[in-house]
Order: sequence, then structure tokens, then C-alpha cells
Amino acid sequence: MSSFLLSTALIFVAELGDKSQLVALWFATRYRWWVVLAGVTVATLVVHLASVGIGRVLHDAIPEDLLTLAVGVSFFGFAWWSLRGDSLDADDERERRVPLLGAFGVVALAFFISELGDKTQLATVSLAGREPSAVGVWLGSTLGMVLADALAIAIGLVAGDRLPQRRIGQVAAVLFVVFGALTIASVFA
Repeated sequence: MSSFLLSTALIFVAELGDKSQLVALWFATRYRWWVVLAGVTVATLVVHLASVGIGRVLHDAIPEDLLTLAVGVSFFGFAWWSLRGDSLDADDERERRVPLLGAFGVVALAFFISELGDKTQLATVSLAGREPSAVGVWLGSTLGMVLADALAIAIGLVAGDRLPQRRIGQVAAVLFVVFGALTIASVFA
């Protein structure tokens, strides 16, 4: 099997039910689906390019515990944001604008952070260290991630239309706290 197809399949499966999929789902309830998908895609391209580079050159040089701890703490920030909410109104584009890069920038940055030290990033590092085509691993892992997160975005669209925003924020906050605590606990286990 080619590096591209293997990476696509493995990362797609690894991403199912992952915490970064929760990030994509949550953002899909707040922003336009295509903005979320674009942010996820750009963040994934960058993270997985770095992961392939790491896998090829510095496989054992990055302290996984430090990355994992930072990701765990960031999820407590996402929980706070979920509960705090924001003043975004779907009918008022002026209120949808977020400073700097707007909703796209917020999604891309949050998704980038959620992927640091994630199992899909580590799987990409591992694949890049053993597969012959670095480009195949990079593009395949990106495609697998984007396909899995597109499913979460679709679910977010459906859930966002049927559930109250406040309830979605509360559930997301609880899940972010759980993922954050489990992630931090894994460093000390």
C-alpha cells in the first residue's frame, strides 16, 4: 500500500472520536462550516508537515511529556471559552468578526493547538519515520484528518440547528475538562 493511502486510512481511523474532532464539532456550531473546514485544513497541513519533518529528522528529540502537558492545559482554556461563550450572532456578520484573522484564524489556531501531542500527530511522526514517501505521509495524513473532521463538522451543523447553544457549550466544556484532565494525567501515569 502506498504511503499516501496508508496514512489516509490510519489517520482517519485514529481521528474518529478524538479530542480535536470535538474541537471541529464545537466550532461548527459557532461558525460557518466552510470557515471551520478551511481552518481545520490549514492547521492540519501545518501540523502534519511539521510532524513529517520531525519523524524524518528528530524522531526522539521532542519531549512528548511537555507537549502533552501544554495540550492538556489548553483544553481547560477551551472549556472556559465554551462556558463563557461569545457575542457571535449568525445574522450579524459584523459581530462574527474576531480580531486579527477572524473566525478562520481562531479555528486554525485552536485546532493547531489541539493537535499538538495528539495521537494523530504522533502517528504521523511514526509513519514518517518508517514510510518511504514523506510527501505521501504528509498529504495522506492531512486528508485522513480532514475527512474525519468533516464528519464532526457535519454533526455540529445538525446538532447546532437542533440544540440550544448554551447546552452545547456546557457539554463541550465538560468534555474539554475531561480531555484536559486525562491528557495531563497521562503525563504522570
